[in-house]
Amino acid sequence: MRRAMADAEVGDDVYGEDPTASRLEARVAEIAGKEAALFVPSGVMSNQLALKVHTSAGDEALVERGAHVLNYESGGAGLLSGVTLLALDDPRGRGHLTADVLASGLRSGTYYWEARQRVAWFENTANRAGGTVQPPGETAEAAEAARAAGLALHLDGARLWNASVALGLPVDVLAAPFDTVSLCLSKGLGAPVGSVLAGPRDLIREAHRYRKMWGGGMRQVGVIAAAGLHALDHHRSGLAADHARARALADACAAAGLAVVPPETNIVMADTPGPAADAASALAALGVRVSVFGPRRLRLTTHRDVGDEAIAAACEAIARVFGGG
Repeated sequence: MRRAMADAEVGDDVYGEDPTASRLEARVAEIAGKEAALFVPSGVMSNQLALKVHTSAGDEALVERGAHVLNYESGGAGLLSGVTLLALDDPRGRGHLTADVLASGLRSGTYYWEARQRVAWFENTANRAGGTVQPPGETAEAAEAARAAGLALHLDGARLWNASVALGLPVDVLAAPFDTVSLCLSKGLGAPVGSVLAGPRDLIREAHRYRKMWGGGMRQVGVIAAAGLHALDHHRSGLAADHARARALADACAAAGLAVVPPETNIVMADTPGPAADAASALAALGVRVSVFGPRRLRLTTHRDVGDEAIAAACEAIARVFGGG
């Protein structure tokens, strides 16, 4: 990947003259089955651009309560787009919008004091729920309900690559119901930076303008676009191994007495008997870094830089901290 970055052909992308960035955008648009795509520095910018092009100030987006756009984007929806996020609960704890979850938040549309609902916001996989995968049948039913309510549809597909591998379905099939989709090149794919927003050409053209307005216009960006192209060519096949390693971590947590959410992809959620922050500190002292996701919840995430030896060491550390090993 670093060799590809060093050898990248570059130009000035603000003028549309960086051939590597253009190749990356065309490639992701093709993979996602969309007309066009836009390379951006981060998944947050990609999501915020999608909100901007789907809404006007004062509008409302319907999201599941655990959605990344609600919990991890610094309130950008209100600041950048003047949009309210209506948080809805998936009673199954899977973190997905279903037709029923969506129906629970639909307004009548008959009263002037109601916020105008403009977009239904999906996330696949759902991070806070433990990397859960939304199957295409459930997605299609929810998408039909959203269309019937006059809503646009966006998919936060930061980990859609993982969902694709878990379901054995192409990315374009999973992205088909949505107007726009955000796809992350870091995380599981291992690029150092970058996400891509894909969708209809007119919306991507509008997002391009806001990218510049928000400081995301980059010059010789092919240097990092090349990393994304390399990841698409060489790293997607490794995601299945990440999923298998997550299952090994989950087994170790369960064996140590932790309550575990069975992983569907590369994220393990484990509930601790005592404060999660104390458990995270104890694991860190043994060289294992985990995220605190609640007073008694830890998140353990696998990726291509964590190999089998590292997983074995992590499992040993978990046994020592929780199981007295």
